[in-house]
Amino acid sequence: MNPPSRRVIGLTRQEWALVAITGVWGCTFLVVHTAMQHSGPWFFVGLRFLAAGLFAAAIFWRSLRGIGWREIGAGAAIGAAIYGGYGLQTAGLQTIDSSTSAFMTAFYVPLVPLLQWLVLRKAPRALTLTGAALAFVGLLLVSGIGARGVHLGEGELFTLVSTLPIAGEIILISLFGGRFDVGRLTVVQLLAASLLGFATMPVVGEPIPAFDPVWLITGIAMGLASGLIQLTMNWAQRSVSATRATIIYTGEPVWAGVVGRIAGERIPPLAILGAALIVAGTLLSELQPRRRDGGTAEDPQPAEMPAEMPAEAPTETAAEEPGEPRPPSGRLGSPA
Repeated sequence: MNPPSRRVIGLTRQEWALVAITGVWGCTFLVVHTAMQHSGPWFFVGLRFLAAGLFAAAIFWRSLRGIGWREIGAGAAIGAAIYGGYGLQTAGLQTIDSSTSAFMTAFYVPLVPLLQWLVLRKAPRALTLTGAALAFVGLLLVSGIGARGVHLGEGELFTLVSTLPIAGEIILISLFGGRFDVGRLTVVQLLAASLLGFATMPVVGEPIPAFDPVWLITGIAMGLASGLIQLTMNWAQRSVSATRATIIYTGEPVWAGVVGRIAGERIPPLAILGAALIVAGTLLSELQPRRRDGGTAEDPQPAEMPAEMPAEAPTETAAEEPGEPRPPSGRLGSPA
């Protein structure tokens, strides 16, 4: 973990870096939505992650020497989750507004502890369950609940399902992130997502789009943004807790809503209420109860030592154990 840095207006430079990339994330929903008017979703996913992978490889080319099969397997698993999450999200952006996509995608945050409960048998806290329920109600409002029930079009369905692999990506990163070289893992996962995106095109019958500077420029730009955001997250989250980082990331759909509104998107009043409930549920699910000693549940508990026995220095193996899942890398919940 990086040593703590000085705070500027209450935040460390690492936290300010996360705030900056969260703002970039919010803008990317509209960018991808625009690109979908000129390209198919799976071609665009393949192109953007190819650009991101090559960008990361240019930075980490020295560390790629001697890469092992275990690292390739771990990176490919994370890449498959990225492919599923971003691919379905991009497909959804063909038919729904960027702000709607952003708020629906935010549901992945309270979904993570629920998946941990199912897969890792780690029971969530009461606040987490309350936040997930609040976010679910908000999701119904954003998706268009009415007198005839919930209206879910193809775009909404794609976006809703995309939250599952996005949440799965977070869990995989928590399992593998501390065990392998960050550079190798980043390159493999980005290139794996690209390969799977291109491979999906003939399966779903998506043709290669006619050349258009819009998909070319946006695809390369999104790829570079994905690589830069991934590197920033990997650096910043070594000293920023998962809870604090996730709270910062909650601003992502808010930025997307503001950008979408400036671009002319109109959000119905009930959808605005639903968006607020999703953000509130996300924040509530990440709140840590205070302990009697003034710390939080996320802080390490002080160990009780015998009176005359000095505490041992932490071992290197302890740092290799998977800790609390961190928010997604390269959004990882967002189109960036």
